[in-house]
Formats: sequence, C-alpha cells, structure tokens
Amino acid sequence: MYKGKKIAAVVPAYNESKLIGKTIITMPDFVDFIVVINDRSTDDTSARARAVGDPRVVVIDHEKNTGVGGSIMDGHERALALGADINVVMAGDAQMDPAYLPALLDPICDDGYEFTKANRFFSRTSFANMPVVRMLGSVALSFATKVASGYWNLFDPQNGYTALARPALLRLNVAAVARGYEFENDLLIWLNIANVRAKDVPVPASYGEEVSTMRIHRVAPRIASLLFRGFWRRMLLKHVLASFSAVALLFFTGLFLVLLGSAWGIWVLAETLGPPVATTGSVLLCVGPLLTGTHMLLSALTLDIQSTPD
Repeated sequence: MYKGKKIAAVVPAYNESKLIGKTIITMPDFVDFIVVINDRSTDDTSARARAVGDPRVVVIDHEKNTGVGGSIMDGHERALALGADINVVMAGDAQMDPAYLPALLDPICDDGYEFTKANRFFSRTSFANMPVVRMLGSVALSFATKVASGYWNLFDPQNGYTALARPALLRLNVAAVARGYEFENDLLIWLNIANVRAKDVPVPASYGEEVSTMRIHRVAPRIASLLFRGFWRRMLLKHVLASFSAVALLFFTGLFLVLLGSAWGIWVLAETLGPPVATTGSVLLCVGPLLTGTHMLLSALTLDIQSTPD
C-alpha cells in the first residue's frame, strides 16, 4: 500500500517478451497488484510474465487484439475488481521509470486530485532524450487536445504514464472510451466531462530498447477526427445538457454570428464585383456580426479555461 491506498499497476503488453520481466521485477514493493494484459501477442509475453513468479501478478490474455486503449481499460476494470484505490499505467516495455510513481501518486493521496499524468516537457533535459518526431507530434497534439478536452492545464497528452483514482474510474463511461492509439486523448475528454481534477507531473522522457508499432500517417487522421468529435461531445454533455453554462451560450451564439457575418460578407462581395459598390449598411451587416461573434467566442474560450477542473 501507499499512504493507505491500494495501488494497482496496469501493464498493457503486446509482443513484450523481451522487456515484460524487467517491467515486473522493477515494480516497487508498495504496488499491491500488477495486472498484465497480453493483447494477443504472437510471442511468449504471458509466459515470461508468469515466469517472474511475483505473487502480485495477474495476467489477462486477450483472445483478440484490442489495441492499447482496450488493454488499459480492461486492466483498469480488473484492478477495480481486485479492490485497488489507484491504478497506475506502466507500459510493458519498461519505458516508464517506477522511481516517479510516488510523484504521480502524491497529488491523488494528499491533494484530492483524481488523475495525474506524466509530462515530458517541463524542462530542457526532457527534450534531450526524446526523438524529434515524437517531440513535434506531441507539441502539435497537445494544443489540439487542450481545445478538445478542456484541460488547459495539461500538456503532452500522448504520455501514457498516468495514475487514476477509483472514484474517477467509476464515473467514467468506460465502454465509450476509444481503444486505439487515440485512447489517451479520448480519455482526457471523458475525464473532463466527468469533472475529474487532473494534474501534470514532471517526468523526463526515457527511450531504450522498446520498439513502437505506431504509424504516424495512420494514427494522426484518427486522432484529429476523434478530437473534433470529442470537442462537440464535451460542449454538448458538459456545457449544455449538464448546466447550459455561459460557455455554451457565448460559444454557440458567437459561432452563429461569425457564420452569419461570413456568409453575408461573401454574398456582399459577390454582388458588388464590378461597378456596383456595397452600401454602408451592407458592410455593417457583415462586420457587426463578425466582430461581435469573435468577441463572444473569445469570451467563451476564457470561461472554458477558467472552468478547467483543477
């Protein structure tokens, strides 16, 4: 236990026979359960996990590959059934340094947070060990995820080194969370809808012997689509149906005015090509809604940032 809390390590693993043993052996003593999810590996990942002989290990063998998100959510559900109070995700490739586990757990145990996440971008030393492609991809996705999820205080959303408290898990619509590589982004959106307090924790990047199976050209469009849909889902479920907050009022009114002003402006421009000259009234009917709508959208953005559950 850690500060009176039962801790479960959720370990998704796909073809990790080389490193799964190291991941388990280096797990701190205060971890009560180690839930290894073998996502239909083609090697002997499960056998290697069991061969360690650690009594804390519980192995789940998937009959079909569900993706990293499916593995993690299945692990969370098993950890809840085992009675865990906090679940920490530790990848089966030994990439996540267990020395930083207390840093992830302390905000939950001491400060009332329900979700913590590693952030590799807090210091310049973090950039030194991070591949350039991953760094640029994380920076680009971070801002988009802020907009979609509403967690303006979080960065580095693709970092899967996370800790999640039991009450937050119980409030989640587990079945609705994405199961692929876009899992981390979608989880943040659902956590915000559930009003879960979240915090970033500085953890340097560490890349060793692991081999990523992610293909950026395939994953990026899926994540972009998910973030677009997730943004509208959050606006509807959190700011309209749950409370119809000022964020929704300003956002939807502002969006309507911007679209109206833009459409009117295009019409005026088309009608005045050549000799005709647009009247002052026509121009005002274009500019007025555009300026007012933009101001309302900025106000909605400000309120959305202020409503971040932190």
